[in-house]
Amino acid sequence: MLAKTNQKAALVVALIAVIYLLLSFNLPAYSNALIDADVIPKGLGFLLLFFALLLYLDKKNETEADKEKRKISKKHVINLLVVAGMILVYIFLLEIIGFVLMTTIFIFVCSLYLDYKHHVTNIITSVVFSLAIYGLFNYLLKINLPAGILPF
Repeated sequence: MLAKTNQKAALVVALIAVIYLLLSFNLPAYSNALIDADVIPKGLGFLLLFFALLLYLDKKNETEADKEKRKISKKHVINLLVVAGMILVYIFLLEIIGFVLMTTIFIFVCSLYLDYKHHVTNIITSVVFSLAIYGLFNYLLKINLPAGILPF
């Protein structure tokens, strides 16, 4: 029944989608909102379930070249683990340091680690992106992000 790797992966993705959907149906409802807070999570859950079904029904046979592409080198695994560690540090320090500073630091340090050479461009990108997202959420969407040690 599960002859292909895609079918095995599809079942895992479908299980994650079902759990995600069950959790999204438990989100509280708000009476004064035109579009409730659960619309996006439910939509994403159903979309994930749909893509899992497409992956399961995929008829493409796996070649040896495809199997070879799936092999991950030790260097790439280490890179993934280091970036995952950076994400955990980011999550832990987000409330303390604040969104703007922590996101700027995270993007810049991650870019440095991943060996991007244009440091000035990285600094500009990390600062502009962080400020743009902060402004979008705080001033346009009226969703407060952690200010941390900054006064705004």
